[in-house]
Amino acid sequence: MHSVSPGGIPSPNIWHNPVVYELENKAVDPDGVIETAMRASRDWAGADVLDIGCGTGFHLQRFAETARRVVGIEPHGTLAAAARRRTVALSNVTVRQGTAQRLPVPDASVDVMHARWAYFFGPGCEPGLAELDRVMRRGGTAFVIDNDGTRSTFGGWFRRAFPAYDADAVERFWSGRGWRRTPLDMRWRFESRADFEAVVRIEFKPEVAEHVIASHDGVEVDYAVNLWSRGY
Repeated sequence: MHSVSPGGIPSPNIWHNPVVYELENKAVDPDGVIETAMRASRDWAGADVLDIGCGTGFHLQRFAETARRVVGIEPHGTLAAAARRRTVALSNVTVRQGTAQRLPVPDASVDVMHARWAYFFGPGCEPGLAELDRVMRRGGTAFVIDNDGTRSTFGGWFRRAFPAYDADAVERFWSGRGWRRTPLDMRWRFESRADFEAVVRIEFKPEVAEHVIASHDGVEVDYAVNLWSRGY
């Protein structure tokens, strides 16, 4: 049994259901909208990349194709071990167990930081932001991908599941700290209805999940996200 790094904040989906979460990773953004927007702001070709909350390492290989070096950080030991197995043949990838609040990387060592649905959700993530101030190089860019609960079919489900979520407060938090919001429209596209239903059930509490499954047909969902970015 692998341990969790001190200060690790439990994920409600991947920590308990990594196999199902893999289905979600495969379904997210089949058109590459998020990657295109990131590259338009700051490409990682030849850069040192940090992926915070890398999970089982789904995105590490993509970064490694052109980056100089990629470091994945994951607080859950079992997931970090899976990420190491996944990238064992990639000489420019390292996976370390740790948290956003205490990043196990040197000062001024990162050109591009990527965090997708991991830790950086607005108010409360200040310790992780302080660590970014420490590890980012001058000229580097940090990216945070999070849900946009104000629009899209998925956004409607998100609001139903998390009625206390305050999108305006999140907006004020990031913009007040010098981050830029890029609203993006992407989609989920699953290979089967069974995959869609399995993922919905790990993303939402049972009553919301069953409502979603009963009210939405097919295997595709329009899905809005916010890409937050900041230069250093």
